[in-house]
Amino acid sequence: MPTPTTKSPSRRPNHLRPVTIKRYPAASLSPASILIELGRTRVLCTASVETDLPPWLRKEVGPDGKPSRGWVTAEYAMLPGATPQRSKRGPNSRATEIQRLIARVLRAAVDLQQMPGLLITCDCDVLSADGGTRVASITGACVALAHALDWSKKQGLLPKTAKPFLGPVAAVSVGLVDGAPHLDLDYALDSRADVDLNVAMDHRGRLIEVQGTAEREPFTRKQLDQLLDLAATGIRRLMSAQRKLLRQR
Repeated sequence: MPTPTTKSPSRRPNHLRPVTIKRYPAASLSPASILIELGRTRVLCTASVETDLPPWLRKEVGPDGKPSRGWVTAEYAMLPGATPQRSKRGPNSRATEIQRLIARVLRAAVDLQQMPGLLITCDCDVLSADGGTRVASITGACVALAHALDWSKKQGLLPKTAKPFLGPVAAVSVGLVDGAPHLDLDYALDSRADVDLNVAMDHRGRLIEVQGTAEREPFTRKQLDQLLDLAATGIRRLMSAQRKLLRQR
């Protein structure tokens, strides 16, 4: 990713960048549209609802012949102007890997049995990239997913008694920079990190996914535990921001 044109504001190693999660219906006609801002990283997360399940899932039916569960998937893209140097449109291996990660984490937020016959696609479009686009996408898309499920109830696509949303999921990046743990890596920190770790957790503090790499020197189990503890602290703060908006549903 090209280097941002301005330097990052200084912050403590255990602090998140400024976080804003808000409705953004002006940008989409989808049932749910959420804008998340994590420092200078901005991602528009929308959720679309369909009743046309993937072919492989149509075979799973209950005794009544109707679909026994639903599905949640995701797509991720970076707009050409999201970085100082224009990025090309179209699919690429990095985007494919990221959208699969987003979808896996989002499915941990729902009970698929409680949303039979529904396919919800969460689209994450990066408007501005300064590190942490995949974790910001997960955190914002989770709120969009919850809103889309509420919309589905209002439209009669789900029973009003259904409770498919289990609780928020969120993700954050952590890393070792100059030998010290840092929370929520922007590009300036990520480009210097010896270790880069992306962590996703559910509302009960359980791990959903951990992606980590030693960019230079290998790291110890003790350092890994430090990074996971730091990630948990950051995710709790992110979930606090999510819950403020979820309470407005």
